[in-house]
Amino acid sequence: MVLGLDLVPGVLPVTRDARLWKAIDNGVQCLVCERRCVILEGRVGLCGSYKNVGGVLKHVGYGRISAVESRPIEIKPLFHYWPNSTALTFSTWGCNFYCPWCQNHHLSFRPPREDDEHIPPENLFRIAIRTGDEGFSASFNEPTVNFDYLLDLAEVIRGSGLYLMIVTNGYQTLEAVKALVEVGYDGWSIDIKGCPKIKKALPNIDHRIVYRNAKAVLDMGGHVEMVYLVVTNTNDFDECVEWIIDNHLNILGEKVPLHVNRYYPAHKWREPVTPMEKLFAIAQRAKKEGLEYIYIGNINNPELESTKCPKCGKMLIYRRWYRVWEFNLDRNGEKYRCPKCGYEVPVRGRYIPWKRHIF
Repeated sequence: MVLGLDLVPGVLPVTRDARLWKAIDNGVQCLVCERRCVILEGRVGLCGSYKNVGGVLKHVGYGRISAVESRPIEIKPLFHYWPNSTALTFSTWGCNFYCPWCQNHHLSFRPPREDDEHIPPENLFRIAIRTGDEGFSASFNEPTVNFDYLLDLAEVIRGSGLYLMIVTNGYQTLEAVKALVEVGYDGWSIDIKGCPKIKKALPNIDHRIVYRNAKAVLDMGGHVEMVYLVVTNTNDFDECVEWIIDNHLNILGEKVPLHVNRYYPAHKWREPVTPMEKLFAIAQRAKKEGLEYIYIGNINNPELESTKCPKCGKMLIYRRWYRVWEFNLDRNGEKYRCPKCGYEVPVRGRYIPWKRHIF
């Protein structure tokens, strides 16, 4: 849904020079994502947002917004980041992945066009002020394809106190990751699509890159939560589950939350809905291996989407319908602790008490 506010006709000259690219013998190479597309004169990269114009990489999808709406942060999902806040969520067109089960394929699989509506970053900021959101979320399609716009938005809102987060497949170059974190994108909900042995979908993706980038965000002081959509007969086999849990523990650590989410058939993928027993088995295995915060999502079960103290078991954050109904953590500065046993719980940002939200 586009709110219908502050739109600028798409015929305006909104194309920008791209920031991350280099000239090569037969064209230009985009350095925004790890596909590192080599783009010939007059052509666009895989995502459709970057074009070689006269030997210069242009961001032709810049600010061509496909949706804007206020949404709870918990729906991203981010459960340990600005609890109970809302983010002005926005998207553009296109993606650097083509997941056949994509629920937002009407946005992700369609490249930007010249007649698409354009919202300058300054206008997006004004919308967020009017809707009363605590921050911004680049979501719905892959935010990487709007990289230069994301950097400009960060500059526009600098000093406002609003947060910046992205929902992403985590397939950026390290240069892009560093640039985004440095300008303020400190909240990352990162999808893990599979593992090296996956064959039925996305076989040409190096899934190790996702963990490399998640670790880079953490090392730079950002907040990361990993999301594992368990797709039936695709990325749910034992070797893949083991690979995902091992990488999570060995690269990211036991305190980084893992969301084990249920898949439903969408777009071109018609495998059956993920069995509940499969989700429970993965969550139990992750807990046994030492992960402290594991959530089972896309099933609307408050017990499985709430946070308990890993040490004493006390209910700390009770969630229902993507909202926080109870928040039982003691805060001292930037640290949150269990009020019963004093165990430190990783939470970024302020808890936002109930208010009238627009979404």
